[in-house]
Amino acid sequence: MITINLYTIGFTKKSAKTFFSKLRNAGVTKLIDIRLNNVSQLAGFAKRDDLTFFLKELCNCDYKHIPDFAPTKEILDSYKKKQIDWNEYVRRFVNLIKERKIETKITSEELNNACFLCSEPTSEQCHRRLVSEYLKDHFGNIDIKHL
Repeated sequence: MITINLYTIGFTKKSAKTFFSKLRNAGVTKLIDIRLNNVSQLAGFAKRDDLTFFLKELCNCDYKHIPDFAPTKEILDSYKKKQIDWNEYVRRFVNLIKERKIETKITSEELNNACFLCSEPTSEQCHRRLVSEYLKDHFGNIDIKHL
């Protein structure tokens, strides 16, 4: 069984140079955007249309948005407003991705050299880590690297 290399990255607290260099140096071939909102003006260089252009031009990398891998607005807002803690966020989000059966939305082959994108600067308290770990548990042959 071949090992799938799956990467994750957040765009905040990174310059465009750092962000795109990390993707290129890792050999990422597809960026999978798992943000709920990928067109926010606050996203800077990571807005969907700009990001698609930069990825192709700077990294020869494809772009795909999979909103089913993102939390609902309600779960995200509850966490951001401190109405729920991280453990409750994890519980709700993992239940959500189980209900959505996200493992049926992508194949392990599609994940090879792909990178999940969200906004958090690190993966510790981020849904990209939860999605990656869930898919690793499902497919079993995934090596996760957080950029």
